[in-house]
Amino acid sequence: MYKKLNLANGLRIVAFRMPERRSAALGIWIKAGGRYESGSNKGISHFLEHLLFKGSKKYSCRKIKESIEGVGGSLNGFTSEELTCYLAKIPARFLGLALDILSDMVINPSLPLPEIEKEKQVILEEIKMYKDQPQSHVHELLDELLWPRQPLGAPVIGRLDSVSRLTRDDLGLFKEKFYTSPNIVVSVAGLFDGRLMENISRIFSQAKKQEINKFIPAREEQNQPQLKIFSKKTEQTHLALGFHSFPSGHPLKHVLSLLHIILGANMSSRLFHELREKNGLAYEIGTQLKRFQDTGAFIVHAGVDNRKVAEAVSLILKELKKVKLNLVRPDEFKRAKEFYLGQLMLALEDTLDHMLWIGETTVSLNKTYALPEIIKEVAGIKREDIREAAKYIFQDRKLNLSLIGPLKDKESSIYNQLSVN
Repeated sequence: MYKKLNLANGLRIVAFRMPERRSAALGIWIKAGGRYESGSNKGISHFLEHLLFKGSKKYSCRKIKESIEGVGGSLNGFTSEELTCYLAKIPARFLGLALDILSDMVINPSLPLPEIEKEKQVILEEIKMYKDQPQSHVHELLDELLWPRQPLGAPVIGRLDSVSRLTRDDLGLFKEKFYTSPNIVVSVAGLFDGRLMENISRIFSQAKKQEINKFIPAREEQNQPQLKIFSKKTEQTHLALGFHSFPSGHPLKHVLSLLHIILGANMSSRLFHELREKNGLAYEIGTQLKRFQDTGAFIVHAGVDNRKVAEAVSLILKELKKVKLNLVRPDEFKRAKEFYLGQLMLALEDTLDHMLWIGETTVSLNKTYALPEIIKEVAGIKREDIREAAKYIFQDRKLNLSLIGPLKDKESSIYNQLSVN
């Protein structure tokens, strides 16, 4: 079972011992990300995450990397809309080293000014790179449609103007405000001894205690289909079709995952079969779920032949209508359940994936799910639940489509197709 500990200052620890493993994975999670930013400092969470790897009170940038990689471990970090995470996977006997390094990065970063200026240029080039990749840029356009004039509708990485004006003082103040004990979760999975929780507690016991970080709730004010076309000379047209969906803790969260699997999560899915295998319209076709604390999105993404965009959009919408109107087949339903639970079980055998799983749910929902609990919940799902979820999500008033390709003067003809009613 999972071992949990709440410190007096509000910091939470969650750990799962896997004695048959020879590795351990450690993550330090911060409730800070793109949703906690304003237009003027957009991208600061991601910028700060980069900079924490540039050195701390005890470790230089080079020493951080060499200490972990020099014993066969791996080190990484990521920033999302709601979270920032610093993580390492390492041979179990070096877990104490990983804890010392990651904690010093989070508690005592040096934020050296020369590195700030250099890393700023790196991130600006990263922003330009994503703009040049239509398969990435099309999702940015979709987010703007789903959550206009809101932090969720802007890229986590930031914009050229907002990142350009960030200063060392901005970064330091942001860290001081958001990297506080009630907003930190430390998660561990793998082989470790009984001293681990004590060591984590000792290191973080003096962390600053403040209020839990808050963001402005998402607004969903849409009442009709929306279309955004970015006309560009490309070899294929990239599309992202999105509908407002359930938040991360919704009672139908597992039903939503099954709907995702049935429609586009693997090579057995309906959209893969119809668009790629049967009609040859796309090489890349699939679905994606976005889950946030108060909202979410169901997304279909594809790259299609420039001459067959209308046909591809029509086929996608046709498949979405089908799952609203008809119960999925019993064999298809059974495969989706087995795939969902099978993928989860395989992931939880890995110390890194297990650490990420318990850490994310703890910091986001203050809940840690046990596998038997999920198996029981999935077993209780009926085919009718899939249809009801599809009816709720696939509505014209929630429909958003973004396209990038040579589509000049095609807007009205494509928009007239946009209906799943």
